[in-house]
Amino acid sequence: MKNRITELFAKKKGNILNVYYTAGFPALNDTVRIAQALEKAGADIIEIGIPFSDPVADGPTIQESNKIALDNGMTLHLLLEQVKEIRKTVSLPIILMGYINPVIQYGVEKFAKDASALGVDGVIIPDLPLHEFEEQYKALFKSLNLCNTFLISPTTSEERIRKIDAATEGFIYAVSASSITGAKGDFSSEQVQYFERLQNLKLKNPFLIGFGISNHSTFAKASQYSAGAIVGSAFINLLREAKDISADVDAFVKSLKK
Repeated sequence: MKNRITELFAKKKGNILNVYYTAGFPALNDTVRIAQALEKAGADIIEIGIPFSDPVADGPTIQESNKIALDNGMTLHLLLEQVKEIRKTVSLPIILMGYINPVIQYGVEKFAKDASALGVDGVIIPDLPLHEFEEQYKALFKSLNLCNTFLISPTTSEERIRKIDAATEGFIYAVSASSITGAKGDFSSEQVQYFERLQNLKLKNPFLIGFGISNHSTFAKASQYSAGAIVGSAFINLLREAKDISADVDAFVKSLKK
C-alpha cells in the first residue's frame, strides 16, 4: 500500500508547497473545488483543516475561518464525505489537520480507518501528545498507512526533535516562530539560525517550514533551508476575497512558486 506523502518526498527534494485551507470555508461546499484548483495550479500537498471551536495554535485569520465553517454547518463526517469526492479527481497527497477533541468525539480508531479508506494520507493533530501517540495510536496509523506529522518550534529541544523524528513517517512541521499562525513579513536572523540548526541535525525525515509564509520571497527563503513550506493564513485571506476561486487559486500558487 503506497502513501502519497512518502512517495512525494522520495521523488521531489525541494520547493514542496503544502497549502492549508479550512474545510467548509468560504462556503460549505467549496472544499472540493479548492482542492481541484490547488492540484491544477501546481501545489504539492493539500492540507485541509477540520473546523474546531477553539483552534489554539492558530491566529485570527484561521480562527475566523473555523468559525465561519462551523456556522456553515461543517462537521468531520461531512469533511470525510468531501474527501471521498475530492479523490475522484485529485491525486495529490491529502492531510487532515485538526485538534484532538473532534477526533476523539468521532472515535480515533474509526477516524483513522475512515480517513485512510477514503484516501487521506496523513494527519496533523497539534495537541496530540507524542507519548500518547506512540503508546496508543502509532501501530494503528502504521497499519493504515497514515503519516502523522508533529510540530516543532524554535524552543523545542534537540532531544525532543530527535524523538519526534524517530516517531515520524513523512515529514516534520517546523514552526518558524513560537507563536500562532499568521502571514508575516520576512524572517528574522534568529529564525534563519533556527532553520540552519535544523538542517545541521541531519534528521531522517524532511521538514517543511510553516507560520509566516505569505509570498514568493518567504516561500523561497524557507525552501533554502528545508524541503519546502506550508502556506495557510495568506491562502485563507485570498479565499475570503476570491471572486473566482479557480482563477484566484491558480494565480496565488503560481505567484508563490514563480
